[in-house]
Amino acid sequence: MTVAGLTGQSGSGKTTVSAEFAAAGFMVINADILARKVMEKGQPCLEETVRYFGSEILLPDGTLDRKLLGKIVFSDRIRLDELNRICYKYINRMVEDMISEYGSRGEEYVLLDAPTLFEAGEDRLCDIIVSVIADKELRLKRVIERDKISVSAAEERFNSQHDTEFFRSHSDYVIENNGSVVELENRARDIIKQIMENSNAQKRKE
Repeated sequence: MTVAGLTGQSGSGKTTVSAEFAAAGFMVINADILARKVMEKGQPCLEETVRYFGSEILLPDGTLDRKLLGKIVFSDRIRLDELNRICYKYINRMVEDMISEYGSRGEEYVLLDAPTLFEAGEDRLCDIIVSVIADKELRLKRVIERDKISVSAAEERFNSQHDTEFFRSHSDYVIENNGSVVELENRARDIIKQIMENSNAQKRKE
């Protein structure tokens, strides 16, 4: 089984690339979805988070106030690191279980779609790393429009992430998304084709 990791900067276009992997037959593990699951009411991850940050991060119904927590951590690196320390262990456990399950089912290709792939140490689970990057001004525009947040909030989010050169130096494939959606899709398909061809060639050798 080939496990590809997909990561990159906020607003770079990872969602579009992930959809192309899914269309090509990859079983997609979305770390963002798992991050929401571990923070659901009653989950041990949320309980541990509340013990550290306090009950003020909860809404009246006992669910997480995501906007408030985001404001707290994106302006405080120490608190962000602590939130990540708490959450990653729960998310990684789910990721490992899903990869194992897909392997036992005989799936050939898995995509781990994880914005914090390197920060969480999930890159160790991957055979190949694909990163999506884009110019900052383009990403800023996309994130502000998509998430309905201020310029300063988007900047804080960017400041908590790796820079372009980090992704270039830690990836097997890099997709630059400074053009149209069609160009992005075509580039993603080219990379997917290469990954699958290389995987098949390796299997023939074995």
